[in-house]
Amino acid sequence: MTHDNHDVTVGEMLRRHGISRRGFIKFCTAAASAMALPPFMGPAMAQQLRNARRPSVIYLSFQECTGCLESLTRSFAPTIESLIFNIISLDYDDTLMAAAGEAAETARTKAMQDNFGKYVLIVDGSVPTGAGGAYCTAGGRSAVDTLREAAKGAAAIVCVGTCSSFGGIPFADPNPTGAWPVTAIVGDKPIINVSGCPPIPEVITGTLLQLVATGKVPDLDEHRRPKVFFGNTIHDRCYRRPFYDQGKFAKSFDDEGARNGWCLYELGCKGPTTYNACATLKWNGGTSFPIESGHGCLGCSEPGFWDKGSFYAAQSAAAWGKAGEVSPRQVLEVTATAAAAGAVIGAASAGVSRLRQHRSEQHGIGRESKGDE
Repeated sequence: MTHDNHDVTVGEMLRRHGISRRGFIKFCTAAASAMALPPFMGPAMAQQLRNARRPSVIYLSFQECTGCLESLTRSFAPTIESLIFNIISLDYDDTLMAAAGEAAETARTKAMQDNFGKYVLIVDGSVPTGAGGAYCTAGGRSAVDTLREAAKGAAAIVCVGTCSSFGGIPFADPNPTGAWPVTAIVGDKPIINVSGCPPIPEVITGTLLQLVATGKVPDLDEHRRPKVFFGNTIHDRCYRRPFYDQGKFAKSFDDEGARNGWCLYELGCKGPTTYNACATLKWNGGTSFPIESGHGCLGCSEPGFWDKGSFYAAQSAAAWGKAGEVSPRQVLEVTATAAAAGAVIGAASAGVSRLRQHRSEQHGIGRESKGDE
């Protein structure tokens, strides 16, 4: 985790590590496939990445369980080793780096100073504002102070996990620590939400690859999530969808329907209202995902998933098509020292999905504008 080679291109770093052009193109083709891009985009991505500079990356951990970082370390395309040694320069991550204490904080400060305005800031975990920020401090500084300082010099902010994206479990009622997502604290920087509890590792690395290759924020949905990964509901792509269409539902987790792989909708599966790539990318290198393992989707990549009632109660069809309900926005006033938090106004959102659009019998329902910026 050094920041001595930021001016070296990704292509040069790959050559130094003995990776051939053919191997690099194969890697980029696999990455393009993971991002649901056509195969011919592999060589194009390879050309872009080859000439791209390795960006400095600062990874901050706040109120989190380390599950998101654990997920990232299990990425298959690219592997975590290839990511941090060839594509990005991970200059600060208090979990992975060898340094600790004052040495670690000095490394973070130097990386921010040397790459001001250019580095990518990754935030993992919600930001507690209660008790003057005392619930999450490092080096005597609150999470709010640390976030505000790091955000000033960031070219873009990537929120990894539902906690930093939407508040997650710490934000759930009654929220004793006054936890908030990054968007409630920082409002003047490009922010990309890679939600999930935890996110799929290839969604995290794919988003970073897209940033490095293009130098631009990818196309985002109303909750600032990359559409390439969050453009479809899990229900849209689920292999059990034909059973739903046939009206075949498991009634319990050990009945004949469950053993036959029937739809888990009546057991509380939130796939119809959850936007994510679980059914296509899957986990552990494409091995499986929760529904394939016999458990319904919990909706963990959506705002407020923890407070939406039982995970095992079937959803009302009226809720279909809404990509989450309330997503916290830049409406929280927090002082520089996190001594006080102001009033909060949630921006209500409702987007009518393709599924509801195709049901023409529901007249008069149009797509609602979010207006959430």
